[in-house]
Amino acid sequence: MLERLSRGPASVSQLAEPLDMTLAAVVQHLQVLEQSGVIRSEKVGRIRTCSLTPGGFSVAEKWIAERRTSMERRFDRLGELLAEEAEEETKAKKDRKKKP
Repeated sequence: MLERLSRGPASVSQLAEPLDMTLAAVVQHLQVLEQSGVIRSEKVGRIRTCSLTPGGFSVAEKWIAERRTSMERRFDRLGELLAEEAEEETKAKKDRKKKP
């Protein structure tokens, strides 16, 4: 749906057409996207048209960036721990070789 909306506004039925889901399910998905600020919709007569909201992804981008920073710190720490473990293992092997 978002990929389609990136090419311009579309009616709910146009968005639902290629999907293997009921129109009611598509409407529910669109409601979630609208509540989150990613899209907006406008009803003219019997046709509801949806479009992407400028800046609508900024909240998601911020959340992803925060998670990325947190995960990068965790991976850095894991790398440090694995390096320490490898160093200790190498040292232990050397110590075993020194003993008669």
